Amino acid sequence: MEMLAMLMASFWSIWHGYVKYIVLAIMAICAIFIILVVLFQPGNSSGVSALGGQSETFLSKNKSKTFEHKMKKLTVVASVVFAILCIGFAIVFHFVGF
Repeated sequence: MEMLAMLMASFWSIWHGYVKYIVLAIMAICAIFIILVVLFQPGNSSGVSALGGQSETFLSKNKSKTFEHKMKKLTVVASVVFAILCIGFAIVFHFVGF
């Protein structure tokens, strides 16, 4: 019985070390992805025309189908995933004491 406990403790120490590095790698990939998505987004204003206002155009009616809208959605999704991973990592590996 004592040998089984030692074996399980050894297995857990190896497993939790791997899980920690896997979660950190996923967080790093997610952070790099967020940076790249934000860099590829076009600016919100289109120069001087933003000062005077614009009438409704075809682009403004179909904004949900544009590249800009898809990039903004990707930014929000990646940011939420990154935040959840960070909070989960802090809770599991810091407060629990693994």
